[in-house]
Amino acid sequence: MTDQLIDPAVAALVDAVNAGGKEAFFATLTDHATMSDDGTDRELGTWAEREIFSSSGRMDVENVSADGRTLTATYTNATWGSMRTRWTFTVTEDGRISRFETGQA
Repeated sequence: MTDQLIDPAVAALVDAVNAGGKEAFFATLTDHATMSDDGTDRELGTWAEREIFSSSGRMDVENVSADGRTLTATYTNATWGSMRTRWTFTVTEDGRISRFETGQA
């Protein structure tokens, strides 16, 4: 389903997560990007290390909104196993992600 990701920044972030590419992941984000998990703001660097990189996170995209900035995906990592999640992205005019929100779908 990742071939249906029409927003280049969102596609790059999903690809980076699935490849375990920390540098590529952070390259998709603005310098002061923010995020929330299940409605609670988190410190993005700490969250990404714990939930993605040190726990082998992976996104299997199931559904993509018409604008390409909201996804439903099965998210799997070594800590929590698999769960259905929703991801919403705010993308700046320069094509980088300034905020994302994720949580159980």
